[in-house]
Amino acid sequence: MLSRRLLRIKTVKSLYSYFQSGEESLIRSGKELTVSIQKSYELYLMMIALIGEVAEVARERIAIGQAKMMPTEEDLNPNRRFVDNRVIAKIEESAVLADAMTRCKASWKGQQALIKRLYQDMAAAPYYKRYMESVVPESEKEAFAADRRFVTDFLSTHIEDNDYFEEALEEMSMYWVDDISYCLGLAMRTIGFLNERSADLDVMPMYKNDDDKEYVETLFRKALVNHEEYFGYIDKFTQNWDFDRIAFMDKLIMLAAITELIKFPTIPVKVTLDEFIEISKYYSTPGSSVFVNGILDKLVVWLTEEGKIAKTGRGLIDTAVSKDKPTNNA
Repeated sequence: MLSRRLLRIKTVKSLYSYFQSGEESLIRSGKELTVSIQKSYELYLMMIALIGEVAEVARERIAIGQAKMMPTEEDLNPNRRFVDNRVIAKIEESAVLADAMTRCKASWKGQQALIKRLYQDMAAAPYYKRYMESVVPESEKEAFAADRRFVTDFLSTHIEDNDYFEEALEEMSMYWVDDISYCLGLAMRTIGFLNERSADLDVMPMYKNDDDKEYVETLFRKALVNHEEYFGYIDKFTQNWDFDRIAFMDKLIMLAAITELIKFPTIPVKVTLDEFIEISKYYSTPGSSVFVNGILDKLVVWLTEEGKIAKTGRGLIDTAVSKDKPTNNA
């Protein structure tokens, strides 16, 4: 499922797109945000299915070798450990994954050159050779674990921080520029849950629950509807700064944070602050996190005194700001 942090990031990016494009339709912009979230989920599904696509290339190579006019002994009796990998079989046979990919129209169709390059890189890797040459454990549990470890080795070795793979995905969809690492992590987590007794993949839903779907839609809508008022709050505490020269992304991050502080009474203040300060570290200027932290710190005190922040539930009146300590998503 997509985390609250990713939903916050998607919201900030959609706000940026809205203001930069001069978009006047809130409904149209909301639909664009929904598409962005759906594309992230699509990429998660494709990351799971990727190893099956690579295995299919290997099967085609085996078939070509066996069809030669004068096949070698290796052509006739190939090492099938990779193509018969138990984990890959579960992925390829998963009705849950197939159904989800059909609904999302997720597919690697048209990317054969990319898949073949991944296969070639994998086949030349030391971990692949060790796997193919090692003795298959007699225990079904241990054999399955070895197959699962191989699949996760493939993903961590050839997908994570792979420049040509990232470039290919960016060409496939502009929405995937910053989602690759996150979706890969989700895919590896899903595969990691598989064991020899698994009837099918436990594919995560797009949202944890209906609350998350409502959360991101409300956060975006309320930020836009109230942006003039909330920008005024920011201006109040940046009077020694030229408001027009403050990094625009900083403004949008603070706009989203203020919206969450005011409009979501069940989300702790500390969670909101920690989350948006973390986002500022990766999506704005080098010094943004310190700046955003300082302004939000003052804003929280003032908004609380003005009665604009009213939290409900245990421990939700904490206005402390965490400088660098990461937090779990709300």
